[in-house]
Amino acid sequence: MNPATTQPVASPCIGVCRMDESSGLCTGCLRTLDEIALWSVLDDDDKRAVIGALAQRRPLLPPAPAPAADRETPT
Repeated sequence: MNPATTQPVASPCIGVCRMDESSGLCTGCLRTLDEIALWSVLDDDDKRAVIGALAQRRPLLPPAPAPAADRETPT
């Protein structure tokens, strides 16, 4: 038996919970609202499928704004 398939699948949540209106994705974990809501009842194969799709979703989000320290301050 493959050890990777016997380990519980951890949530991809990173605690940045903001939904992007245009893509319908969380800007932190890249999941949809349905995926977030159903995470606790999905079996491990379904969780792995969600995680497998996350890498392709990053380009669907608009670029993140620069942190305040990186922005120019008006003079």
